[in-house]
Amino acid sequence: MSTSADIMQTTKPAESKSRTEFNKLQKRLRRLTGQAIADYNMIQDGDKIMVCLSGGKDSYTMLEILLSLQISSPIKFEIVAVNLDQKQPDFPEEVLPAYLTQRGVPFYILEKDTYSIVKELTPEGQTYCAVCSRLRRGNLYAFAQEIGATKVALGHHRDDIMATLMLNLFHNGRLKAMPPKLLSDDGKNILIRPLAYCKEKDIAEYARLKEFPIIPCNLCGSQANLQRAVVNQMLRDWDKQFPQRLDSMFTAIQNIAPSQLADTDFFDFVGLENNRRKAEVRARKANELELVNIMI
Repeated sequence: MSTSADIMQTTKPAESKSRTEFNKLQKRLRRLTGQAIADYNMIQDGDKIMVCLSGGKDSYTMLEILLSLQISSPIKFEIVAVNLDQKQPDFPEEVLPAYLTQRGVPFYILEKDTYSIVKELTPEGQTYCAVCSRLRRGNLYAFAQEIGATKVALGHHRDDIMATLMLNLFHNGRLKAMPPKLLSDDGKNILIRPLAYCKEKDIAEYARLKEFPIIPCNLCGSQANLQRAVVNQMLRDWDKQFPQRLDSMFTAIQNIAPSQLADTDFFDFVGLENNRRKAEVRARKANELELVNIMI
């Protein structure tokens, strides 16, 4: 028969290992988030950051990591959480207010019935995402202006950025992804993606260990064969088969060579002949100068 001491001896190492793994994961997310913020100068002293909180794993993780960095950062910035209640059926309205109150985070619940509009405007058989995201962005960006937010923080991570790249490549004929920092089209809001360097699998594990009260999106989540879901699965499969492939893809987004692509707006292909002549003139002058120096 096991004694209480025996039970403690068998459970303590497992608990200790689990705690160590969690600390490593949290430190990695903090480090990568801090690095992205520094690389793109996302947050300045005195900023008021509007954290868009959907109730999903990504936005919960973003909020928690930003709260953690807020404590240790020499830069002083304010955090306010905002949730857009789109009036989807069976949306648990009490979950986010309870969580944010318990965490002591200032928050707003913005109630807008975009659900009905999305359902009305989306043709039969089409996905809701385009209309839904456009309405969501419009409402959130306008509200950011109302509360005086200087930055709008979105929970997109590294995998979201690469999935967007592949979707644009496959379906829109554009070499375009999600930038870590962006000025909105109307020029009024600066959007930041602090999780830009973080992997989705790390975020999912962090959310599981933190036991966030996840709220699923029943609007688009119920639709089958979404192209983004297909691309996300492709990326996950690649990550399992070729562990370094996604790292290389994300690095490629940060290392663009316009002269090696084919966009005439970003590289002067027409003027290459002139550039060659200029290069020949520079080379000739350099040779003449070298001869003069030798003679002297």
